[in-house]
Amino acid sequence: MDIKPLPEAITPVEACTLVIFGGSGDLARRRLIPAVYNLLLDGLLPDKYAVIGLGRKPMTDTEFRNLVREGVIAHSRQALVEDTWQAFERHLFYIQGENEDAQTYRALRAKAEQIEQTMQLPGNRIFYLSIPPSSFASVCEGLAQSGLATPPAGSAPYSRIIVEKPVGRDLASAQQINEVTGKVFDESQIFRIDHYLGKETVQNLMVVRFANSIFEPIWNHKYIDHVQITVSEAEGVGTRASYYEEAGALRDMIQNHLLQLLCLVAMEPPYSLDPNVVRNAKMEVLRCLRPIVGKDVEQYTVRAQYAQGTAHGQPVPGYRREKGVSPDSITETYVAVKAFVENWRWSGVPFYLRTGKALPKRASEVAVQFKDIPQILFNANPANPQPANVLTLRIQPDEGLSLRIISRVPGTRAQTHPVEMDFQYSDVFGCPSPEAYERLLLDVMAGDASRFMRRDAVEASWDWVTKILDGWAQQKLRWLPEYSAGTWGPVEAERMIQNDGRTWRIL
Repeated sequence: MDIKPLPEAITPVEACTLVIFGGSGDLARRRLIPAVYNLLLDGLLPDKYAVIGLGRKPMTDTEFRNLVREGVIAHSRQALVEDTWQAFERHLFYIQGENEDAQTYRALRAKAEQIEQTMQLPGNRIFYLSIPPSSFASVCEGLAQSGLATPPAGSAPYSRIIVEKPVGRDLASAQQINEVTGKVFDESQIFRIDHYLGKETVQNLMVVRFANSIFEPIWNHKYIDHVQITVSEAEGVGTRASYYEEAGALRDMIQNHLLQLLCLVAMEPPYSLDPNVVRNAKMEVLRCLRPIVGKDVEQYTVRAQYAQGTAHGQPVPGYRREKGVSPDSITETYVAVKAFVENWRWSGVPFYLRTGKALPKRASEVAVQFKDIPQILFNANPANPQPANVLTLRIQPDEGLSLRIISRVPGTRAQTHPVEMDFQYSDVFGCPSPEAYERLLLDVMAGDASRFMRRDAVEASWDWVTKILDGWAQQKLRWLPEYSAGTWGPVEAERMIQNDGRTWRIL
């Protein structure tokens, strides 16, 4: 197979120290350390590196290594190789401390410098904030006052910070977080991570659009009827009820994941793959989103909660009966939005976004539905119209894409039938795709910010979402519509799209 390298400048990954705040937490154990381990197995890590976990839980280096080893065994996409692990774990360290305590940062600096001297590391440092946003200010201040964070300066050792979502809960709080991090770090040093942007199919969106001459000429309002972007989750809120009560589906999923997917679908062709050029193209999409304000929320949005039902044969309680949820909660577990990108390319084309918990399956996809063919020849029967052509990009599970076309049924009678031209990464390339965190951590090490949200994009997306939140607040609802757990959402969402003569896709 002749695999073409992408025409992007490959920045060498320098030796560095990764410091994970929240190092004893689930994200570090389930995602971050397994991601670094897989980068090692794939030969992508520099020869010299160190990982320091920082958390409140008292642990020795050995206890930390044992903890994350269990995480690698359970969650790594590649099996643990004993010899490789024994070499890898010598690069793992732990320090106990409170994010608000100045002594933590003095101890962290002393340990980092000792490790860097012993392992001959140059002092390049990446700080991953896998902690609540309420602690960001304390961490940034501690890093600055201890001298751990350094400004960008030529060939000097670099400092970079990774901010885990959510970056705020509305426009004002997002601006506050950006101010806090911006006081210590230059924008070029800040990497706001959205793991969806590291998924293989999401990265493939740009390649599908801009490396195939058959798509870009028809990627506009003249040929595309509408776009559906769906992120469905099969589980309820589970143990995340306290977080979810403060967030809800709009904040948790639409503001970041789905809007970023929308940007990749709708953006104009960038003139290069330079990170700022790509991010400028995405930013233009956010600037063109039609605001949904005031009573417009009744026409363009639907929110609901899951009620008692069954998922995968197991009973699921209603959302308001979940442990940690207020019995009179109006936090949405499902949201559907009809959005418009008001520019020349997309004039009049609706983008239907939906996400929810306790739906029939865990799946994510972008579906681009093309306009119907004229009602002549093979589409002459209005009572039985031909299905439209649909390009579907599956993000999870079974990463890949499919194109639905109409074909003739073999035989003596003139009959047609829709068929799927299907591609799956695992079938073609014979190996599992890298996990999103692997790609994104490697990007940070290389200083490539193209898959990370810039400050203006974060604030623009929050500005759009906050207007919806304000419109909902004006409704003063006491109860939300409901849908049974294990179904595809409320009837109100069906009505919203059916009023336009369209239907939701069944994933």
